[in-house]
Amino acid sequence: MSNTKAPTVVIAAVIERSNLILVTQRVTGTHLAGYWEFPGGKLEGGETHQGCLKREIQEELDASILVETRLHSTIFTYPEYSIELHFYRCHLNNDPTPQLGQSLRWVSRSDLKRLKFPPADLELIELLTTS
Repeated sequence: MSNTKAPTVVIAAVIERSNLILVTQRVTGTHLAGYWEFPGGKLEGGETHQGCLKREIQEELDASILVETRLHSTIFTYPEYSIELHFYRCHLNNDPTPQLGQSLRWVSRSDLKRLKFPPADLELIELLTTS
């Protein structure tokens, strides 16, 4: 019997303002707690990628966004599960306010490599810091 399960689809926002990129820190009690990430979350049934991002950013940061182009997609397998991860360039319509107790930072592209990100994000970090 095969134990293969379809990857979980996750959509994340790359929000840049004044040459700084918005990142949030995963909260205690979550997978990869303490790691920095691009805000977003799991795609729910019937949602578009854009709809998922708008919902997640509203829930996590009490902000609305304009979703633009897809920057990168990847499939990454952790020991526990696999994810299909899509990153989109987005613009905020208002200032973000963390709603889940998470830390929030604006960092330069060059500083992205100094933060601890989940392994699934590392291809995007490489793209952002070499372009």
